[in-house]
Amino acid sequence: MSFHSVTLDSDKCKGCIHCVKRCPTQAIRVRNGKAVILSELCVDCGECIRVCPHHAKKAVYDPLQMIEDYTYKIAMPAPTLYGQVNNLDDIDYVLTALKHMGFDDVFEVSRAAELVSEATRLKMQEGSLQYPIISSACPVVERLIRVRFPELCEHVLPLLSPMETAARMARQEAMEKTGLPTEEIGIFFISPCPAKVTDIKRPIGCEKSAVDGALAISEIYPKLISCMNKIDQPEPLARSGLIGVSWAGSGGEAAALLDNHYLAADGMENVIKVLEEVEDGKLDDVHFIELDACAGGCVGGVLTVENPYVAKARIQLLRKYLPVSENHLSTGRVPEEMYWSEPLEEAPVMRLADDLNESMRMMREISAIHERLPGLDCGSCGAPTCRALAEDIVRGVANENDCVFRLREQVRALAASLTGLDAVEDYRKEEAE
Repeated sequence: MSFHSVTLDSDKCKGCIHCVKRCPTQAIRVRNGKAVILSELCVDCGECIRVCPHHAKKAVYDPLQMIEDYTYKIAMPAPTLYGQVNNLDDIDYVLTALKHMGFDDVFEVSRAAELVSEATRLKMQEGSLQYPIISSACPVVERLIRVRFPELCEHVLPLLSPMETAARMARQEAMEKTGLPTEEIGIFFISPCPAKVTDIKRPIGCEKSAVDGALAISEIYPKLISCMNKIDQPEPLARSGLIGVSWAGSGGEAAALLDNHYLAADGMENVIKVLEEVEDGKLDDVHFIELDACAGGCVGGVLTVENPYVAKARIQLLRKYLPVSENHLSTGRVPEEMYWSEPLEEAPVMRLADDLNESMRMMREISAIHERLPGLDCGSCGAPTCRALAEDIVRGVANENDCVFRLREQVRALAASLTGLDAVEDYRKEEAE
């Protein structure tokens, strides 16, 4: 069974349709008064967590106590973490506090982000990639493309994410520094979103992630601030510049490419609109597209604690204290270990059947049912649209009476029929008299 970091607490679910209407892949239904997440369609974007008024959706992540399972423990903070702290002018305070929390070392994901930015520039100079190139940094976007836009898979940049690249670098450095075997070294990503948790458990682009666990920013935040307040003089640990730290907000990755022919969009609705335009061939003059599922970029992840736009403003202020970049590819070329080892491929979850003729028959049946439905897309049936309900009916998991308008029509017809029978009976009685 596939792992998902977005889960449902049925006891808290009231059967409302907030999540049904906002899910970008139509992965949620309400059946028997409770929401149901269709695993094969879910991309773990966390949008349902954001909009659920009853807190019935939640994210799965690892507990902080998990770090005790390893001899040598490394924290990998996403640059988003820095935007959660007010009046921060020195990243070393955050990194030192992480060591005070029980980690033996820290490795900034922003270090790897600077290398990925340079690697992307080199790949674009080669001219071997198909324009527009779509960033591979956001796992939600990658999974969305696999499910809804499979023909765009070849446009996705075939480089590992900064998180994965950082984990591999951190493990190698730790093994050289300590002499410990890899199984005694634990690497923990401080995550702003549930999608990164899924990317660790079920990675795209590689067979196995180098990250051992994912900790939520919201979970460690109180302890982190407590440790920061006790620091008089931080250790000099920071080794990244504004290029890497800027990846926390939308547009940060694209701006680092030093190419003005780019586009950056954030928020699932905007991401989908951009992908539709790429699919239609309307953005062929754009060289690079940065897409972030969360509003504002990674600062908008559901595992953060601060308003995304406040956090993004804090990142902007922090940038003035940083050098441009502290990390560069030593050979002037992209190392093989930064590339995907597995290509991005279509997830055939939208297929109705393996047999083409059967699929065509089902499509015709879906269209016929859809014609009979009211076309209001109200969600009252528990499906996001009338088209989705028609598909569910053909798949055998719903029926037309789930549509309240169709049911009302049938009730009215039945009532009219019964009224007609009563009239006939009254007429017969009158005739008999």
